[in-house]
Amino acid sequence: MRSQEIALYREIQKSTENAMTVLDTMSEKIYDDQLALQTSRQALQYSEIHNQAVERLLRAKAELYHGNRLNDLALKGGVHYNTLLNNSTGHIAELLIRESNEGILSMNRALNHNEEAGESSSALAKRLIDLEEKSIARLTRYL
Repeated sequence: MRSQEIALYREIQKSTENAMTVLDTMSEKIYDDQLALQTSRQALQYSEIHNQAVERLLRAKAELYHGNRLNDLALKGGVHYNTLLNNSTGHIAELLIRESNEGILSMNRALNHNEEAGESSSALAKRLIDLEEKSIARLTRYL
């Protein structure tokens, strides 16, 4: 496996881990049943993409992305801070849209920096971008 392909799989792993952390932290603040169901489905899809990236890295005997506690604390702290005074459904949807936009930017940046990555890793990154875009479309109805 080429180094650019490994880098792209690691970025996919990192992005999906961050997304799952945000959704997990946000889940306790969601009171709308439909939004809760949507975010649960979305977390499952992130998990599937994450597992595929990890599986391919392990098969190639490449080192996995190792997140750090500080990043997790920052993500969780950001969610708690941004919902401290306003945990309305519209506000939560707006925060999730921002996170999805950040995920799209991150994946596009990774794709552009790793143009020589293989078809498989690029397809998985594009699948993640597609998931983010569809999530944004569904979340806009809650604004």
